[in-house]
Amino acid sequence: MNDTQKRAQNLKVAYVGGGSRGWAWGFMTDLAMDPDLCGTVRLYDIDRSAAERNEIIGNKISAHQDAVSRWRYEVSSSLKEALTGADFVVISILPATFEEMRSDVHLPERVGVYQPVGDTVGAGGFMRAMRTIPMFVEIGEAIRDFAPDAWVINYTNPMSLCVRTLYHVFPGIKAFGCCHEVFGTQKLLCAMIRETLGVPDVKRQELYTTVTGINHFTWLTSASWKGVDLMPLYADFARKYAETGFSEGPDDNWMNSFFNCAHRVKFDLFLRYGAIAAAGDRHLAEFTAPWYTRNPETVASWKFGLTPVSWRIEDLGRRLRRSDDLISGKEEIKLKPSGEEGHLLLKALLGLGDLVSNVNVPNRGQIPNLPLGSVVETNALFGLNRIEPLYAGPMPQNILPLVARHVYNQENTLTAALTCDRKLGFTTFLNDPQMASVPVADAQKLFDDMLENQRKWLPVEWFA
Repeated sequence: MNDTQKRAQNLKVAYVGGGSRGWAWGFMTDLAMDPDLCGTVRLYDIDRSAAERNEIIGNKISAHQDAVSRWRYEVSSSLKEALTGADFVVISILPATFEEMRSDVHLPERVGVYQPVGDTVGAGGFMRAMRTIPMFVEIGEAIRDFAPDAWVINYTNPMSLCVRTLYHVFPGIKAFGCCHEVFGTQKLLCAMIRETLGVPDVKRQELYTTVTGINHFTWLTSASWKGVDLMPLYADFARKYAETGFSEGPDDNWMNSFFNCAHRVKFDLFLRYGAIAAAGDRHLAEFTAPWYTRNPETVASWKFGLTPVSWRIEDLGRRLRRSDDLISGKEEIKLKPSGEEGHLLLKALLGLGDLVSNVNVPNRGQIPNLPLGSVVETNALFGLNRIEPLYAGPMPQNILPLVARHVYNQENTLTAALTCDRKLGFTTFLNDPQMASVPVADAQKLFDDMLENQRKWLPVEWFA
């Protein structure tokens, strides 16, 4: 066994937000199914009881008869305890509570702004960032002090601003953000290949795509499969399903889940701009003028859904009950790959095989016509102790204004959060395209009310 293999068999992973219900279980399962990795996962969460429950679930997953590696899960009482000596840090937190999220998502409806998600841009994304950025300042400082050499994987939204904050606090950090939205669009391309070329069992890993943009507003400017240029095929596909939308079957129908869509927004954006918008429609719709979100009827006509916070609360109840069932044994633990790539990225960084995947990191020129240092999403090569962003080329000129507006808004959002600058905060809030039709006085009242609704999570300087 060489040094790389030895290190991979004794990993120390700090999980910040280790009480996560859902995503954490998939990560634990992926680790248990990978024979090349084992070690210890330290679970830290401000809700210690949630971390303690995941300690039990994680150790049960690791002890499963089908597990091919062994992991030990343990709860840490502090960030310092979790981070000290860590090889990797995973961040997956819910900033504040569903009450703050209710304000993020639903209060803007009083001025006619409807948000399918409300966690990245728009009024809801801005307010979520205001309370998330101080949390990431604390996390970034702790990583700097206790795990400066660790690789840091962020899954928390707003993704771009979370990663940007970590680099602002600790420029030497080795952090990146992972998002599976591009995977979904790659799977749509696979479905297109099956339909148009009659080729079954196409996997998204067989595609070559050029990824460019920012998180949740990502674009594919080229796509191919085994030497076949997919862009002309997608043009025909988009025209064919522009009005009806596309689904592969009943389980894929947009009406069956708040997270499904019929891809009409993707198709419309392609027909407007000539590149493949590569995220779920509910995310994409929040980055444009309210073409797709004017009101609930407009949303329904584009065949995606508004995700109410009431559903999220109900879903949390279901996941809490599932947690009880997994702990008690009422629900049998089954090992099934999550479809995420987190554990594969760990392996690549350890030197166990290079991997190309989409990733959110600061712009070092991979998109030359977006500001350097801003966090962008492109493909990158993961290898032994390195991430090399792949050159995506200049953002197409017709798409650049759409994306650049959000990049500059995000930079101003970070500054406003760090300085508690109420004036800059409001002008940034107002500058989002979703707010274009809202009278300034109404927008000011909305801003003030939304800020007040999260007072307990914000620095007192906001209210001085």
